[in-house]
Amino acid sequence: MRALIQRVEQAQVEVDGAVVGSCGAGYLVLLGVAPKDDEALAERLWHKVAALRICADEAGKTNRSLMDTGGSVLVVSQFTLYADARRGNRPSFTGAAEPALAERLYDRFCELAEAELGPGRVGRGVFGADMRVSLVNDGPFTVLLDTDELGWGSASR
Repeated sequence: MRALIQRVEQAQVEVDGAVVGSCGAGYLVLLGVAPKDDEALAERLWHKVAALRICADEAGKTNRSLMDTGGSVLVVSQFTLYADARRGNRPSFTGAAEPALAERLYDRFCELAEAELGPGRVGRGVFGADMRVSLVNDGPFTVLLDTDELGWGSASR
């Protein structure tokens, strides 16, 4: 799995001109799923995102997590995080999971966020929809978490 996390002042996602999900100060998480990913990996990744200390403390140091700040999160499915553009100019997306698996793990990740953060603090996109995402990036501060690069691939679990 891959999570591209952007610290935001606010973010929202629209489908067909209607806002379907939003968040205030916190994180916009673009989430990609690979074919061998599973629920255990989704849980591990959510806990890493929730504990990631990329928010400023009283001294302005990036020393606080989403949990510390009481922030919110907007989670948007993003299969293009698995784009492979090494050959030619048209990316391949064969590294992304099939939609059924990707949607199941996206939903699981969101459920975990809702369970931990509580009501009203988790916004969602619409899986598979053509979405328009807008945000006010805070920093800007962007972090890519790749479970394979973290050593969490299927062989290490």
